[in-house]
Amino acid sequence: MSIAHNGNLTNAFLIKSELESDGSIFQSNMDTEVIVHLIARSKEKTFTERTIQALQKVEGAYSLLFLTEKEMVAARDPFGFRPLILGELKDSPVVASETCAFDLIGAKFIREIEPGEIILVNGDGIQSFKPFPSTQPHQCIFEFIYFARPDSFIFHRNVYEVRKSLGVQLAKESPAGVDMVVPIPDSGFPATIGYAQESQIPLELGMIRNHYVGRTFIEPGERIRHFGVKIKLTL
Repeated sequence: MSIAHNGNLTNAFLIKSELESDGSIFQSNMDTEVIVHLIARSKEKTFTERTIQALQKVEGAYSLLFLTEKEMVAARDPFGFRPLILGELKDSPVVASETCAFDLIGAKFIREIEPGEIILVNGDGIQSFKPFPSTQPHQCIFEFIYFARPDSFIFHRNVYEVRKSLGVQLAKESPAGVDMVVPIPDSGFPATIGYAQESQIPLELGMIRNHYVGRTFIEPGERIRHFGVKIKLTL
């Protein structure tokens, strides 16, 4: 079984402790491994049923993709914190977190997998399950602000247009008497464009980004993050 996970399980440590006290041996500190152990312990007959039973025990944000020898299962948490997209490539279903992945491989966007929905793909086609109680969606705003690529469509909206509209709204709520508007590249560009257009203040580049440096906020230590920023951004 292979598993891909976009999210964070808030009760993973508690479940891990309970599983370890009952004999489970973990190979990592990732919260994703908790799901694997829960599936392995399930007494349900099918892989989809075991997955559903496992996910009923976890809490938090998850968009998941499982691959077995004969099936593919995609699952999104009931709150829909993270995006999950269903597409099609040469008559075969594909799943990704963002539509930009479909653009790269030439796949066609079909629809967003709904909050709390589980998709099963096998030789019989596609089946949809909704085993969780319906609840009010709570989508992660940081996907629009930073995580997602600007050319993606998530939560039924274009990321670039949302970021630009945030800049427009900021100019309306917090006008500034300044000579220029300067973006922090790269995710700040669309918002800066919206702010500059709405306020009629010129946009200028005050920082130049080195595009050969990856994301720095996920680095494990503060000193490493600060050094990464010095390499990435130049005034």
